[in-house]
Amino acid sequence: MESQRNILLIALLAVSFMIWQQWQTDKAPKPAVTETTVTSSNQDTLQNDVPNADSKAGVPEEHPVVASKELVRVKTDQLDVLINPVGGDIVHAALVAHKLEQGKDDPFVLLEQKPGFTYVAQSGLIGSGGVDSSAGRPTYTVASTEFQMKDGNDTLQVPMTYTAPNGVKYTKIFTFRKGKFDIRVDYQIDNTTSAPLQVQMYGQIKQTIKPSDSHMMMPTYRGAAYSTADTRYEKYKFDEITEKDLHKETQGGWVAMLQHYFVSAWVPPADQSNLIYSSVSNGTMANIGFRGQADTVAPGKTATVGADFYVGPKDQAALSELSDTLNLVVDYGVLWWLAVPIYKLMMFFHSFVGNWGLAIILITFTVRGILFPLTRAQYTSMAKMRNLQPKIQELKDRFGDDRQKMGQAMMEMYKKEKVNPMGGCLPIMLQMPIFLALYWVLLESVELRHAPFMLWIHDLSVQDPYYVLPILNGVSMFIMQKLQPMSPTMDPMQAKMMQYMPVVFTVFFLWFPSGLVLYWLMGNIVAIIQQKIIYAGLEKKGLK
Repeated sequence: MESQRNILLIALLAVSFMIWQQWQTDKAPKPAVTETTVTSSNQDTLQNDVPNADSKAGVPEEHPVVASKELVRVKTDQLDVLINPVGGDIVHAALVAHKLEQGKDDPFVLLEQKPGFTYVAQSGLIGSGGVDSSAGRPTYTVASTEFQMKDGNDTLQVPMTYTAPNGVKYTKIFTFRKGKFDIRVDYQIDNTTSAPLQVQMYGQIKQTIKPSDSHMMMPTYRGAAYSTADTRYEKYKFDEITEKDLHKETQGGWVAMLQHYFVSAWVPPADQSNLIYSSVSNGTMANIGFRGQADTVAPGKTATVGADFYVGPKDQAALSELSDTLNLVVDYGVLWWLAVPIYKLMMFFHSFVGNWGLAIILITFTVRGILFPLTRAQYTSMAKMRNLQPKIQELKDRFGDDRQKMGQAMMEMYKKEKVNPMGGCLPIMLQMPIFLALYWVLLESVELRHAPFMLWIHDLSVQDPYYVLPILNGVSMFIMQKLQPMSPTMDPMQAKMMQYMPVVFTVFFLWFPSGLVLYWLMGNIVAIIQQKIIYAGLEKKGLK
């Protein structure tokens, strides 16, 4: 088996598979959206879906609620949030440290409410003692419309109060932490009546159904996901939400909305029973949420129920703090078992060199170094196979069309010469999963977003703006092809196709993230050096 031919062919199959995968995704045109920003004077009408306490499925029932004239603004070192006093929903969340565009000051906005697009986080209380129902939602009173975490403080609390007609006092408290993207949302219920109250907290994420920004070389996911005690991580696409409402009873769990690099998620207490549900409003708005267990507040007593809401980047460490499985939203696919150690190795290298491009290069050296003994065995086996070609031809002439005798004679010859005809396959089969796993690591790791390398490469998560790396990669593949002698028995048409493979892959890599092309280019350079070293050793042994 010819090494270079098989590397290129298997790589082509892998790239073709990724293209086919993306071709299967929904290609519906994106709705036209007018870019506007939610402000504290927003008076637009918000469509709030509140779960009906009597619904067995926990599916929200839609009703319109007029937004407050003044939204409550909360600023920390990581978040810039707007909260609607009507219902206490988070209707806007900007990530201060993550910019919309590299080199610009505008923050990346994850949650927002604007014409043509809604993406908000809602929560409330239902049940006999709840204040959120199909009839309406409470308007909370807030001491101020501006809250900002002060220097030296590690937490910031934003209390919002509402007193029901029966005298029961409800306090909705948002707790923000320094350096964190998770928000603790608690309800304190002060039962001033003489009768027990039953309350259930719900939390849901609501988003206008919108296609992903992915393309063939960047097959990213946009949609919902959830976790239960039985299912650690499951995507629930917008199409699935439209076709069937989700209804999962579980202990713990979480619900989320995902997009490339970023996630919003409700994480209820892990020790309580929850209902995971989904619904669609007007065929254009997808909801996924949880409904907590019913708690009873005795007369004259105060009780607290709550949950965590995360809105930020797919930071695996931060997500793992909230749930053992929430980090799975960084989706590496079927090769997660290989991608996770690669990601950890990349983080380890970056902790020393401080540059993600150099970390990728170090990963390349590490992988190629580990595979070098196998690579040497591969080339040795190939050289022995070439030297056996005259003997193989003699066997063909002797046995003609008798395949059984021919096969037996060849196996005896392989055994006598100590040659494994499959010896050239193993390193190739190991390299391709590593390539694909690293592809997903580079695609999913938010750390590489806007991460510069050097010179003209200012963002390793996007394609090379000048296509220098793809072209250099094509040149390196051409050199490798020239170093690898073609088999004299290769079909002329196949040999001609092989000559065009570097060109084909150069075109493919034009749209790949520059970090991935950098890995492939450095791998080729290391492979060329290894080939020269191995060939020199084989020549000394008399093997051509």
